[in-house]
Amino acid sequence: MSENRKLQTNAPTPVIAPRKVYVIGHKNPDTDSICSAIAYADIKRRTEDGIFEAKRAGQISQETQYVLDRFQVDPPGYVPNVAPRVKDMEIRRIPGVSDHISLKKAWNLMRTQNVNTLPIVQEGNMLEGLITISDIAKSYMDVYDNAILSTARTQYKNILETLDGTMVVGNEHAYFVKGKVVIAAANPDLMENYIEEDDLVILGNRYESQLCAIEMKAGCIIVCEGAPVSKTIQRLAAERVCAVISTPHDTYTVARLINQSMPVKFFMKSSNLITFRLDDYTDSIKDVMAKKRHRDFPILDKNEHYVGMVSRRNLLGIKRRQLILVDHNEKSQAVDNIESADILEIIDHHRLGSLETMAPVFFRNQPVGCTATILYQIYQERKLEIPKNIAGLLCAAIISDTLMFRSPTCTALDRAAAERLAEIAGIQCEEFATEMFAAGSDLKGRSTEEIFYQDFKKFELNKANFGVGQINSMNPEELKEMKKRLLPYMEKALGAHGETMIFFMLTDIIHQSTELLCYGGENVRLVEEAFHQTPVEHSITLPGVVSRKKQLIPAFMNALQQ
Repeated sequence: MSENRKLQTNAPTPVIAPRKVYVIGHKNPDTDSICSAIAYADIKRRTEDGIFEAKRAGQISQETQYVLDRFQVDPPGYVPNVAPRVKDMEIRRIPGVSDHISLKKAWNLMRTQNVNTLPIVQEGNMLEGLITISDIAKSYMDVYDNAILSTARTQYKNILETLDGTMVVGNEHAYFVKGKVVIAAANPDLMENYIEEDDLVILGNRYESQLCAIEMKAGCIIVCEGAPVSKTIQRLAAERVCAVISTPHDTYTVARLINQSMPVKFFMKSSNLITFRLDDYTDSIKDVMAKKRHRDFPILDKNEHYVGMVSRRNLLGIKRRQLILVDHNEKSQAVDNIESADILEIIDHHRLGSLETMAPVFFRNQPVGCTATILYQIYQERKLEIPKNIAGLLCAAIISDTLMFRSPTCTALDRAAAERLAEIAGIQCEEFATEMFAAGSDLKGRSTEEIFYQDFKKFELNKANFGVGQINSMNPEELKEMKKRLLPYMEKALGAHGETMIFFMLTDIIHQSTELLCYGGENVRLVEEAFHQTPVEHSITLPGVVSRKKQLIPAFMNALQQ
């Protein structure tokens, strides 16, 4: 029993790669979506095993960029689609080989590495071709040409390696490029009838046969069974520029092995290669792999360098992306192909949406004005010190989502969290809010499309599919300028992402009101039902309405349900 315990204790522990989890917000992310992802990734890294990375599903707004720059935090990496890619598959890192290696060496490598295909690469790991077991089999079964060795431009070095030979006369780096392969089994008188200039002659230890082959201007003679080569033969061979190779194998073995010395370049497939890229989505390569009978497919990186090989079998063990969602739980707002990923957690403060999961998940949803407020609570609950820069991010997110505590979504918890976070970050809320909102509403150098989509969300209810964008400003004149640009653009934007109606909120933070721009479908009827106003020239003014989440969307949803 004690021996068994000792054996178990000394057994090597398998190395398991740490799981990688993306913490990601919604499309067209606002400041809360970005900052909450960064903060929750920090919490997870400090409390759990694994690699937790903050990501974003859209472009960063000017307001958010100002916040990141202010607190010197790098923006999360961009992930527009979470469908599995080739790089998520188990790629077999089969080393590439030179096109000069022999068929025998290629075969030995295949057996050693237990593979059916070898990649042939040039300098810099650029893929040149592929050689398969089938190709090697054809070189034995389908070749009847006794000049194939020279046609393939076989290097003497390959012949030596294949035959375990020694170069007695000649240069091993030279190539056999003319003539055929001949076995000198007859006496010298008959040999003169079938040996031609430049031939490669396989023979035994008979001096007369060796001399005859040299006199017939053979390009190379292979002396079998390790027979010594006389000085006279060596001298004559050198004078006639005839290579001499000595091998320990008998004539039959040499004749059987000689074709294995040919370079793989002559038999490899180099045209119409089917290759995939690391960033290719697996859904896009499945059909190609199913239609082709190849066992293996080479993978290239973005610079066209060879990386490794995959097969259809590798598709079975593909790893799904693991995600934690923050600041949303609507499928229409989530990163593309969310259904292809495993959702582990959701941290949000919005209404329950349409997102479905394959398994139970941890879901924390609280009626507060900002996801960042929930993350502040999590820091407190787990007794984690909040880094100064992350405190600044979370404070900025609360100020942004609650419009500096003016939004009806704002709660006492939001205000208390923001004030404490401001202390940690060393900022004044009012002063910082003015600077942040000014940066967010700055139109300089920004296209109308960027303004329209910087904070745009899609909603679905009762077959209605509509989108709502919003921009907040403390300068009413800036909002008037935006209206002139946005109204003409809405005609172009309608339906671009499947919406039948689109709306845009121009929110005046100071006067706590919104001008709502409306376009498409039955927008007039919806607005009349929701707010008892009729849009004039695609616009209505909504005094006291500043929140998309708590004021606009609930009013629309009630109207649609009726």
